[in-house]
Amino acid sequence: MLNKFLFKHIDNSALVVFRIIFGLLCFLESVGAIFTGWVKDTLIEPAFTFSFIGFEWLQPLPGNGMYFYYVVMGIFGLFVMVGYKYRFSIICFTFMWTATYLMQKSAYNNHYYLLVLVSSIMVFLPAHKYASLDVKLNPKLKSISMAQWCKWVIVLQLFIVYTYASLAKLYPDWLDNTFIELLLKPKSNYFLVGDWLQQKWVHYTLTYGGILFDGLIIPLLLFKPTRKYAFIVALFFHLFNSFVLQIGIFPYLALAFTLFFFEPQTIRNIFLKKKPLYSSEEVIVPNFKTPAIIIFLIYFLLQIGFPLRHYFFEDDVLWTEEGHRLSWRMMLRAKSGYAIYKVENKETGKIHNINLDNYLTKKQQRSATTKPDIIWQFAQRLKKQFKQDGQDVSVYVNCKVSINGKPYKTLINPEIDLANEKWNPFKHSSWILPSNNE
Repeated sequence: MLNKFLFKHIDNSALVVFRIIFGLLCFLESVGAIFTGWVKDTLIEPAFTFSFIGFEWLQPLPGNGMYFYYVVMGIFGLFVMVGYKYRFSIICFTFMWTATYLMQKSAYNNHYYLLVLVSSIMVFLPAHKYASLDVKLNPKLKSISMAQWCKWVIVLQLFIVYTYASLAKLYPDWLDNTFIELLLKPKSNYFLVGDWLQQKWVHYTLTYGGILFDGLIIPLLLFKPTRKYAFIVALFFHLFNSFVLQIGIFPYLALAFTLFFFEPQTIRNIFLKKKPLYSSEEVIVPNFKTPAIIIFLIYFLLQIGFPLRHYFFEDDVLWTEEGHRLSWRMMLRAKSGYAIYKVENKETGKIHNINLDNYLTKKQQRSATTKPDIIWQFAQRLKKQFKQDGQDVSVYVNCKVSINGKPYKTLINPEIDLANEKWNPFKHSSWILPSNNE
């Protein structure tokens, strides 16, 4: 039964077309990051970046090196699109994209994480077996089928993403429109739709429509009678997000995923008219079946478990950020804050107030005044920098934060020397004050 479900061969039209679109989007994301100024603002202008804790050694290339880095990454995206040296190209893109994801958190985005996962999955998929330069150069590679698990690994990943995104919205500031109003208020000057986006009925539609869309879109796409209507809703939803929220390639990547839900005949008629339609139901069990199933199970257990981490920490994840990343908590809160970093020489008692403009870009300052892990990292960096000047120092932070327009509250205990605190990813940081503190 399991063998038939995972290893029965099906038509590979969806995967072939997805590879072409995916490679194009990878290219556009890479070069777009250069032309929009994202690479300059995030990776070139800062003196350093806030990497994921444990990956501090991952820092941008010096000078204009990151421009060349993103050009090369874009070229690998094009190679994936045309299916040239596919396996090598997708592996290189995956490593390069993952490295840029891990080397900076100031511009953290769940969609960047999704691209890490999808490109990693694509490494193992036979997406180059048709309509590719690899097949043109080596016709023996040509195939019009794939094992059924190639489809379901994508579908299951999407189900996890959308389900957690829906559940995360079930909290007061989403349900009473507080966050949606804050999100759309700056869009009031948009051409034609600016005033419309400020209407209450629009807020309620987006609030509850977002919950329903994320929670139901995968089941509705899987169910043939509702598939066409679900796709139309998805088309409107993602194009709306692209225009109003301007979130890069994600809306188009999300639409590309719908290929895996449609009948091969439909995909073939639209995109691959000359491709033969695979009609057999051959079951081909590979020699590596057992390790493949074990890896499959471990991967998805981790994907299911990561978003639940915040339940094992004290207090509200919106406040502490502990367990926020890698959990599909997408666009749920607006944070603002200000912080005073005070460095005290342990020997002389001399106090030095830090001017953030001398150390951080404006984008970095927004993170270093609202996100506890980045505040801790900056405190550690200050300690290291002053130590290089021969000073043994303590670092104290007085930080006030507002979530979703609510009154400012103290986030970090100002009496704790953050330079002397250790980071434990599995334990609540006691120097983060409770969210109900006044």
